Amino acid sequence: YTCFSQVRIHTLPREGIPLNTGWRFISGDNLGYADPDYNDTQWQNINPALDIHEIPQLWKNSIVWFRLHFTVDSSIIDELAMIVEQSGASEIYINGQLIKKFGTVSNNVNGIRAYEPSGKPFHVSILNDRQNIIAFRYALQPGITYSLHINRLNPVFRIRINNLDYAIQKYNDENISSATSNVFRIGVFLIFLILHLAFYLYYPAQKANLYFSLYALLALCFEISQFNTSHFIAHLYNGLFFQFAAFHISYLVLLTALYELLNKKRGKVYWALVILVTSELLIDRFTYRFGDFIQVYILSNLVTLEIARISYSALKNGQRGAWIIATGATSFLIFWAIFVCGRYFHFQYRPLGHVYGYGDLLSNLALLSLPVATSVYLGLDFAFTNTVLQNKLVEVEMLSRKNLAQEKEKQQILASQKELLDRQVTTRTAELKRSLENLKSTQSQLIQSEKMASLGELTAGIAHEIQNPLNFVNNFSEVNNELIEELENELKSNNNDEAILIAKDIKENEQKINHHGRRAGAIVKNMLQHSRSSGATRELTDINRFADEYLRLSYHGLRAKDKSFNAEIKTDFDKTIDKINIVPQDIGRVLLNLINNAFYAVNEKLRAQSSQLTADYNPLVSVQTRKINNEVQIRVSDNGNGIPQKILDKIFQPFFTTKPTGQGTGLGLSLAYDIVKAHGGEIKVETKEGEGCEFIIQLPTKGIEA
Repeated sequence: YTCFSQVRIHTLPREGIPLNTGWRFISGDNLGYADPDYNDTQWQNINPALDIHEIPQLWKNSIVWFRLHFTVDSSIIDELAMIVEQSGASEIYINGQLIKKFGTVSNNVNGIRAYEPSGKPFHVSILNDRQNIIAFRYALQPGITYSLHINRLNPVFRIRINNLDYAIQKYNDENISSATSNVFRIGVFLIFLILHLAFYLYYPAQKANLYFSLYALLALCFEISQFNTSHFIAHLYNGLFFQFAAFHISYLVLLTALYELLNKKRGKVYWALVILVTSELLIDRFTYRFGDFIQVYILSNLVTLEIARISYSALKNGQRGAWIIATGATSFLIFWAIFVCGRYFHFQYRPLGHVYGYGDLLSNLALLSLPVATSVYLGLDFAFTNTVLQNKLVEVEMLSRKNLAQEKEKQQILASQKELLDRQVTTRTAELKRSLENLKSTQSQLIQSEKMASLGELTAGIAHEIQNPLNFVNNFSEVNNELIEELENELKSNNNDEAILIAKDIKENEQKINHHGRRAGAIVKNMLQHSRSSGATRELTDINRFADEYLRLSYHGLRAKDKSFNAEIKTDFDKTIDKINIVPQDIGRVLLNLINNAFYAVNEKLRAQSSQLTADYNPLVSVQTRKINNEVQIRVSDNGNGIPQKILDKIFQPFFTTKPTGQGTGLGLSLAYDIVKAHGGEIKVETKEGEGCEFIIQLPTKGIEA
């Protein structure tokens, strides 16, 4: 109790007396504050057991002082101990004498080192029945990320007075108890790690063993990290962060192992927990109380409840061995609930033995229930699999003996049928030869059909080219007939002047008829030169004029079939290219085939665009020639739909076509490929699906005439 700001200790209970009241506080540093005769009546009253964040003066990077006046009755024994818990660095003075330093208190903020004595008792000499002064010189170390992993709060400091012998004995018992539990769990998790890693290496198909061994490794790291003996708070809290990160990740891995073990699909709940664990680690690192709230009250409980849920779901569905996991989950929930309740009612602090308490027993039972149940399940599953494999082995041996007997019987049957099979093979071979001859004949017919199709395309183009001058010839012939009749009438009427004018018109029309007749004759002559049979004889050919003619022939041929079709034609010819030695009919067939395909591609895209009521597409086919080093390059390009990548390596194969049935033999590009190769050249294709295609013919310039 307090009286005039002085604490009087007249009894000493078994658990000691906390000194959390009657303290006075001031900011600033003065070693005179430790003097027992110093007048501190103007100092601020304070409770040092408050959380460090509740006293703003501590965060100004300055030294502060605390003082307490107290007396001890002479009835209390002289051998007293002081137990200190703190969150900063301190120097402790009793009656003006420095008796203890925890960490480093310095006016240089970079020299401050916070220290947590972890409740280790130390002896103090106190005057009985006289006023005693405890003075704390105290500072917080800047830059430390505090968390709430150890206590519910991080107090400035807590002091407890107790009997020295009892305090030392209790401290040792608690440390031995904690170490005993840790060593026990380390042994268990080490066994789990070795056992299930061996199971996985022996039987990799069961991935649950891999996840469980990973869980055991993380749990092992968590337990080993608890032996961190550093009392410096900067190291302590960093270690605690990684320690609890390993704990939560290990339980997430355990949940993953159970999903794999029970053949559960990882749905939204699982991934929500993964995100929550990841978020909690970040929140806990960069916040003070919110991360601990999520960790203690939400995260661990949610993961545990999900483990219990999938266990009971598997049990409800009658899954083999699911009752083992469900039992472990139930045991975990029961023992963990008792442990958490005992934390608030101090039940777990009651001793079960000399150094072992109920809290140690309950925490071990809770933490090991699920791992033990999972390990038992995996062991039984492994044993079950092994038994099944042994049974299968027996069945295989029986089947092997049966198959051996059947094999002998088959050998006898095969021996009797061998002669028959030989005769059948001879007959089938003869049939295959006939089929092969028919196939070759059919192939020749298809190739001829492709040539005739190309000839048809060429003929359609020639007909369209000739049609224009023939129309002029016919029209002017009809006009001349009419003029001749008028001329006869004028002559009968002796109108010579008018007759002379009509005669002049007839003469001019005859000149036009002659001009267009010669034009048609030139077209026929050129086409005959390109199409006449020359026995594959090479001729010097103007490749630019050759490509231009076949471009026009192809276009007019398509227009002859479909009057509604229109496309833009572009040419870009290299004037420096001289005549080259080629087989005109063959190269003409290649060009006609490629240009026909280009017009077909843009026409198909135009129809598709029209069906979608869009008018932003303009069909375009272009032919370009270039002389590059020792090669002549001919490029035929279009802005159609292009060729899909998945069929790009098939387009030069015989009989492969993307056109509808009846519209193509699939031999055009194959023949073009063979013709170009026969000329010592190469044909390539560049395409981008949805945007267009470009075929590139490269012919050697050997034999170019200067």
